[in-house]
Amino acid sequence: MKSDLNPVSRSSLAICTCVGSSALADQLGQLLNEERYQTTHQLNAQEFIRTVENQRHLVDCLILEQTPELPSILKHLHQRATLLPAIILMPLSITSAAAETQQNGADCSYHTAEVWLQQSQLGHIAQQIDRAISQFLHLTAACRLPDQMETQETQVDDSDWQSSLGVQQHRLSDKLQERLGYLGVYYKRNSQDFLRNLSTSEKEVLLEELKAEYRDIVLEYFRKDSRVNQKIDAFVTRVFLADVSISKILEIHMELMDAFAKKLKLEGRNEDILLDYRLTLIDTVAHLGEMYRRSIPRDA
Repeated sequence: MKSDLNPVSRSSLAICTCVGSSALADQLGQLLNEERYQTTHQLNAQEFIRTVENQRHLVDCLILEQTPELPSILKHLHQRATLLPAIILMPLSITSAAAETQQNGADCSYHTAEVWLQQSQLGHIAQQIDRAISQFLHLTAACRLPDQMETQETQVDDSDWQSSLGVQQHRLSDKLQERLGYLGVYYKRNSQDFLRNLSTSEKEVLLEELKAEYRDIVLEYFRKDSRVNQKIDAFVTRVFLADVSISKILEIHMELMDAFAKKLKLEGRNEDILLDYRLTLIDTVAHLGEMYRRSIPRDA
């Protein structure tokens, strides 16, 4: 078994696993291709802990099997305030009802952003790694140890816990952006921030802000020495994070063109100039399409 992580390529995520059998480790190795993942597998809890402690700055996600050794591993991680994205693999023998309970977070062991996965669904491990990282990046500083782990021996000072969480989130976010470029944006998406999930008032505020940003893009699009490309990138990133549809962008464009047309008509000017701004819409939609192409993990 590999015991150490090496510097990884920009397109790789570093995964550290601790499972109870070589067969399961081999299965994970086959599922996590070397193009996107660098994995180190441990069958021994102490070796796993040593690897994580010595190289936590390289680890992007943990995969742990639910074995009798799991509580001691988590106890050690808690004592060191070591927080990382994590997937916990449930035994093949677990019942569907028990699996559903654990997946719903009723029996969390590490932190409330952990992902529980049945081994029968191991074929979805790549998507679950993405989910674990995304949930971890949205974990709040108020997150505490599970009640059953909160003992005098394992208790961690609040400031240590929150500091560790902040450091790991910032490190992981920066590393994703550095290694993966656009792909790093994917992990920052939070469904709670999607346009369709906002309240009525929140939707109105977001759409008004997007309209104002798009208006600035249109007004600067044909100016020399403008920073329109940066503004398009910022607009598209915001649209992507809010999961705004292309049809909504088209609606914003058409509303703006209608407003400009009315103004030109009042001024007695020709409206044909507005046809040129179809290029603005095409450019913006192309940027968004490229972001989706490069951001969504291939296994998602």
